[in-house]
Parts: sequence; C-alpha cells; structure tokens
Amino acid sequence: MYPNTQLFIDGEWRDAVSGKTLNVTNPATDAVIGQVAHAGEADLELALAATERGFKLWRETSAHRRAAIMRQAAVLLRERAGDIAKVMTEEQGKPVAQAKVEILGAADVVDWFAGEASRTYGQIIPSRQQDVQQQTLKLPVGPVAAFTPWNFPINQIVRKLSAALAAGCSIIVKGRKRRRPHRPR
Repeated sequence: MYPNTQLFIDGEWRDAVSGKTLNVTNPATDAVIGQVAHAGEADLELALAATERGFKLWRETSAHRRAAIMRQAAVLLRERAGDIAKVMTEEQGKPVAQAKVEILGAADVVDWFAGEASRTYGQIIPSRQQDVQQQTLKLPVGPVAAFTPWNFPINQIVRKLSAALAAGCSIIVKGRKRRRPHRPR
C-alpha cells in the first residue's frame, strides 16, 4: 500500500496549509495509489523559516557528529531498501530489483559524503610578509535549495541532501513537478 505523504517541515510531518493534495498514480495501471500533500506559498514560507533555524543548529554540529548521523541514515536505507523499492515501483514503474539497487547505491553515497564531512580541511598559505599568517577555512554557507528531476528519485535527492548536510548546511528539497514523462497511448 502506498503511504499518503505529508510535508516534512521543521522536524514534523504535516498537511499542506491549504489542505490540498495531489494524487499519485501507478504508471502501469493509471490507478490512484495514494496522495501527497501539495505545498503552496505558505508551506514554503514555513520551510524557509525552519531551514534558517535548522542551519543555526546544524552548522554548530561537529563534522564527526554529522558523519555519525549520516552513517546511521545509510544503515536505515539499507535496512529498509526492500520496502522503499516496492513504493518506488508502485509510483514510478521501475522494476523492484532496479529500485533496490538505486536505494543501496544511495546508501553508499550517504556513507561517502559522511566520510567527506570529516575531511573538511582548511589550509595554511605561506605569506610573503613575516608577521602575516594566511589560512583558509571551509565553513557552512547557509541553507541550500535543491531541485530534483523525476528519474532516479532516491539517488538524485540523496546526492544533494548528503552534500549539504556533510558541509553543515540545512536544505530544502523540491521534487519534480511532473511525476513521470507522458506515455504514448
């Protein structure tokens, strides 16, 4: 059964402020299999405010702690790959085996970026002047907006999400506008 999905804003699942939803259809049968909340401008404002607050907390989280949290997310993706693959197949038509490969690959991407979080090095740059020390620091820059296409739905989101989180940035993800390309009839 396809889960009816709400918006995830400020650490909690919620309906769209407008109450609007979109139907999710199975591409093989055109049957409605569930609904997702349809975000509007008011929801975007809530998400923007939440990501600003989240950034203030997340940027202060140590790189090693961020990496540990991300590695746990990768573990959860692997543990739940079968269930997630079934949902992907229902909503996108991708064969279950291919969906599972995408999810397991996404878990690997999360692990890779978790490792990169711990390697956010700066540099000391030699100066021409004796009493001057030059250095570079890599710091989180702020909330990130990510836009994803319809193909490889898990992997596309995970690549953007993991990079932002590893760097210490909060993120808002906007999914595809169309659920899938039109099929010829």
